[in-house]
Amino acid sequence: MQTASTNICEKMCNKSICEISLLLNFPWSTVSGIITKWRQLGTTATPPPSGRPRKMSE
Repeated sequence: MQTASTNICEKMCNKSICEISLLLNFPWSTVSGIITKWRQLGTTATPPPSGRPRKMSE
């Protein structure tokens, strides 16, 4: 099953970050961050935080 973000990434894989940012009207830093996350994790979803959750007080 492919998501919308997967389809967009596959269609724009041969374009530069600047071209993609102009096409989508997003800042290049946002596009770069999404592409980096896609290459490292294979998804654009935010990973769960690392470490133990905080202790709940009464």
